[in-house]
Amino acid sequence: MYAQERQQSIVATARQRGRVEVGSLAEELGVTVETVRRDLTALERLGVLRRVHGGALPVERLTLEPSLEARHAQYSEAKRRIGARAVMEIKEGDAVLLDAGTTTLAIAEALPPEMRLTIVTNSINIASRLADRPRTELMVLGGRVRRRTGAAVGDWVTDSLTEVAVDIAFLGANGFTVDRGATTPDQAESAAKRAMASAARRVVCVADSSKAGQVHMHRFVPTDEIALLISDSNLDDDTVQDFEDRGVEVART
Repeated sequence: MYAQERQQSIVATARQRGRVEVGSLAEELGVTVETVRRDLTALERLGVLRRVHGGALPVERLTLEPSLEARHAQYSEAKRRIGARAVMEIKEGDAVLLDAGTTTLAIAEALPPEMRLTIVTNSINIASRLADRPRTELMVLGGRVRRRTGAAVGDWVTDSLTEVAVDIAFLGANGFTVDRGATTPDQAESAAKRAMASAARRVVCVADSSKAGQVHMHRFVPTDEIALLISDSNLDDDTVQDFEDRGVEVART
């Protein structure tokens, strides 16, 4: 296979899978890892891939924000497991912030109905799931609702959170890296997430492994402010080690 054919194959694979790993590409293409790394570097210079730790992501994945419907369909089993693991961090009587998103929705769905909690959220979907629970004191942050994510954003949200102090905040992310922390494409959602992090005694980032290595425009929490990162079992060992070296606890489920 010529270099151009090999690189075209790499791009096609990245777009199909959402990301590519150096080791698996080398095995599939029958070349050395050094050859794959050179190919990825060449493709990054062409602007079609972006290098991340251990592999690369297609550029369009970094720039397009999927709809809420698309997110529901992606990695649903991994999100269910992440949600169940996140609930283990919550104690009876806690005040909990739940960010908008499908992974945080999985946390809401995993909450035991008999547990007495105060839930604060900017998600209309989470609010609707928890509204009829008699032992849940539900507080909904108001503001402009983004149809793409179902999140309330804007000054009404951020101003309200200056008066709030909670035990733990669960924040979803479109991407996370040890250098950039947790990031998202939308500025208004980033501001809401940042205000949530500031209101919490403990910040937990919940994101499936497909978000690892992705960097989006707006950082809402740096790595050093994350107490715990909960992801799925496909999160690679190198990423885990990088976060743990920075003092972040990592749970894979």
